[in-house]
Amino acid sequence: MLQSLAHIALVVRDYDEAIAFYVGKLGFTLVEDSYQPAQDKRWVLVAPPGTSPGGASLLLARAATPEQAAFVGNQAGGRVFLFLATDDLARDHAAMVANGIRFVREPKVEDYGTVAVFEDLYGNLWDLIQFADGR
Repeated sequence: MLQSLAHIALVVRDYDEAIAFYVGKLGFTLVEDSYQPAQDKRWVLVAPPGTSPGGASLLLARAATPEQAAFVGNQAGGRVFLFLATDDLARDHAAMVANGIRFVREPKVEDYGTVAVFEDLYGNLWDLIQFADGR
């Protein structure tokens, strides 16, 4: 059996502001942005630079109900939600700071690698991580 994660849904307030952040500030690639008329929504996929074709991506899913809107920015109850691996944390940290990304924990060396924690535009927490073993 061969399985892998295809997409991770991230509930957002607005498609265009989310694209502006993930593509414009984080440097992700806009993989797809298609209107789905039957459901009156968009299918918006973004992926970090260097993601292989068919690799996992984020599905930016606009909140469609008040219940969903309540989870924008708090999908993991205040815990780190997503992990962005890098081959050069210092380079990416500097670029992200220059682009106005807010870090809530500055880079720190741990046994498993170097890690810093940043917020996305809604307040979800992310680890920016350079694994010690080069993964």
